[in-house]
Amino acid sequence: MNKKTVLITGAAGFLGSHLCDRFITEGYAVIGMDNFITGDKKNIVHLLEHPNFQFIKHDVTEYINIDQDLDYILHFASPASPIDYLKIPIQTLKVGSLGTHNLLGLAKAKRARILIASTSEVYGDPLVHPQPETYYGNVNTIGPRGVYDEAKRFQEAITMAYHRFHGLETRIVRIFNTYGPRMRLNDGRVIPAFMGQALRGEDLTIFGNGLQTRSFCYVDDQVEGIYRLLLSDYSYPVNIGNPHEITIKDFAEEIIKLTGTAQKVIYKDLPIDDPLQRQPDITLAKELLGWEPQISRSEGMIKTFNYFKNLSENELYKSEHKDFSSFNSK
Repeated sequence: MNKKTVLITGAAGFLGSHLCDRFITEGYAVIGMDNFITGDKKNIVHLLEHPNFQFIKHDVTEYINIDQDLDYILHFASPASPIDYLKIPIQTLKVGSLGTHNLLGLAKAKRARILIASTSEVYGDPLVHPQPETYYGNVNTIGPRGVYDEAKRFQEAITMAYHRFHGLETRIVRIFNTYGPRMRLNDGRVIPAFMGQALRGEDLTIFGNGLQTRSFCYVDDQVEGIYRLLLSDYSYPVNIGNPHEITIKDFAEEIIKLTGTAQKVIYKDLPIDDPLQRQPDITLAKELLGWEPQISRSEGMIKTFNYFKNLSENELYKSEHKDFSSFNSK
């Protein structure tokens, strides 16, 4: 029996690389695709010699040609941290629009099922709490975060258009805050930011008053939910995240306790349109997929801390000032 083949875009990124691992473990032939704008080759270096793994360096906003038959496509190519999408706003919009269009066309040509990685950011700064899939969101379309939020909202719209008009098999996962090994230490997201500051002996920076909430899902749980959704028969968006909510202030105290450091917490102004609450309603995922998170935050944070504390001194102090000029506004 021939192996099924899956194409994973954003394969060298945090979530994409973990998905490559999972599908290799499940016996699939995996084609990874990335242009390394935010991904890192070190995340997939352990797979490069694997007989069931093939890597293609490519920007999905350009025409995509794959010679092999494809059974599944997982579209995870996109900047995902505020540092990235605020520096490369046009590329962020392009990967959500042109990139998604290219991959939907490829899925149609290959008669493949496609899963699109959306985000809880489609809910914006929510007026409904927790957020169910039926909530349409509260998004500032022209604010600085709009380049990411609207890219993902358009991504969902064009995916459903292909599903309805072409009968394409589609899946949409709305990903809530996810963490674990292979996150970039200084990418601007809460966990790697706090971890990096603690390991460098710096004060932990909270934006706003710290009473805003987040809900953190460990990467293994996230990957399990995505895998089950892909193999389900449900075409509409599904929230995959951990519903256990915590304030940023309380979370900073957890990090200080975990790392055994003695830093204080300092406060800075809240960025424009930063959501004040974020908690998934996972009722649909429970009913549809039989899925809910299994790894507690305390367990997941120990695993994540052990990964970060083993980084080299160069990685620990490296800034995230990448040269994005060649990607930005072509």
